[in-house]
Amino acid sequence: MINHVGQVMIYVSDQDHAVHFWTEKLGFQVIAEEDDGQGMRWIEIAPTNNAETSIILHNKEIIAKMEPELNLGTPSLLFFSDNLDRLHEDLSTDHVTVGEIVAMPSGRVFNFADHEGNYFAVMEKNK
Repeated sequence: MINHVGQVMIYVSDQDHAVHFWTEKLGFQVIAEEDDGQGMRWIEIAPTNNAETSIILHNKEIIAKMEPELNLGTPSLLFFSDNLDRLHEDLSTDHVTVGEIVAMPSGRVFNFADHEGNYFAVMEKNK
């Protein structure tokens, strides 16, 4: 039985640039990195070392060759923040593409894009 989301896989064209974006712009940490020596690299990142869910950055080209039937589009990810205004300001200042903060019934939210134009969302839930 499934009891929580363990990892989310994101397929990117440039893994090194993706690691830089997630660690330098968003403050994530590299939790693990493996390389099979034949081009298959597995890079695990998370907001903290003890996060329940992590993100795996896969090489889109390698995965497409291994599993041509897979949809390699970016999954829709919603992150949570306790200080949405500060995060929005920090990302804007750091030249990350961000949307406007919008009030939703469950909280305030904005979206942001990585260096490859993949969009993600961040929400500050109502208390």
